[in-house]
Amino acid sequence: MSTQPPRVLFVDHAAVMGGAEWSLLSLARRWRSERAVTLFEDGPFRQHLNEAEVPVDILPASAAVLGATRGGGAVADLLTVPGILALATRLARQARRFDVLYANSQKALVIGAVAALLARRPLVWHLRDIITADHFSPARRRLAVGLANRRAAYVICNSEATAEAFMEAGGDPNKVRVVYNGISPAPFDAVAEDEVAQVRMALGVGETPVIGVFSRLAQWKGQHVLLEALAYLSEAHALLVGDALFAEDRVYADALRAQAASLGVTERVHFLGFRDDVPVLMKACDVVVHTSVAPEPFGRVLVEGALAGRPVVATDAGGAPEVINDGETGHLVPPGDAQALADTLRTLLTDPIATPRIAEAGRQRALDHFSEEAMVRAVEATLLDER
Repeated sequence: MSTQPPRVLFVDHAAVMGGAEWSLLSLARRWRSERAVTLFEDGPFRQHLNEAEVPVDILPASAAVLGATRGGGAVADLLTVPGILALATRLARQARRFDVLYANSQKALVIGAVAALLARRPLVWHLRDIITADHFSPARRRLAVGLANRRAAYVICNSEATAEAFMEAGGDPNKVRVVYNGISPAPFDAVAEDEVAQVRMALGVGETPVIGVFSRLAQWKGQHVLLEALAYLSEAHALLVGDALFAEDRVYADALRAQAASLGVTERVHFLGFRDDVPVLMKACDVVVHTSVAPEPFGRVLVEGALAGRPVVATDAGGAPEVINDGETGHLVPPGDAQALADTLRTLLTDPIATPRIAEAGRQRALDHFSEEAMVRAVEATLLDER
């Protein structure tokens, strides 16, 4: 059997950089055989791929396809069928030049399932969502699971929690492989102390404790829990790095600002929007938190915070317990419990002995278990089994 990985056409519907796109960028950049990426719209992701010298093509999708939401129903699905068929036909032409079609999102799965059938190529789906009623309508869950069971050779899940949710929704366990996301420590190691000092000076926080949350502003991400916890902490500041992506998220973003005002913490909350200097901002924090009130599939930011050398606090749900050993490499708190979050943060901010030990243990765990090399090797091994 050849040990050379198959030629892969990676497919993603998105043009903006989310966790799925950062992971795909790492995978495509390190792939040891011919590969290319196809996107369904243009945007920052294409620029990052170009900078990494990964071949990329844009197959523009219709507004109906790009606008389909996780909460959509059967009628909405029917409206997207013409666009799906047209896009899949074009994708199939590209796929014939490769050995495997690799879908990196649910929309890519739907288009890719049809394209793989037309091109007579195996399909692999990298599942990066927890398929539950919290995020997906019944119609969307049936569609995703049905296509995966019928058309995918493998479903690569980014955590055991993601895999369990897929199987509980009816997914075929024989197709499931768990591969944790891999993240490079290089951007964090490259941050100089004077950069951190400059950021803290620009924020006007001085020596005040800083707590950072790094994710798009969305109700299920739970930034409101951090603001409530901040009211229990008399001096700490909070950095909210990320912004609203969708209409419902913009309503939530406005509600967060109103909440900060009502709690009297406006002067201690910094809404920074999306930033390109996340490694520096993380190192400017004393603690990195992730406050999702619904299960997080993996929690990429937990690994990033650990690689930045900062103690991490996360919600005890979804994939977070697979990343953090509670009390050893970070802390886990109940979802939505602002008092528990505040108590944990207070302990970390006031214990000069245990806190550095936890931060270093978290960093070592991130290096040992969530490397880019391990992720790529695991995906390569899965695809080699398909040949």
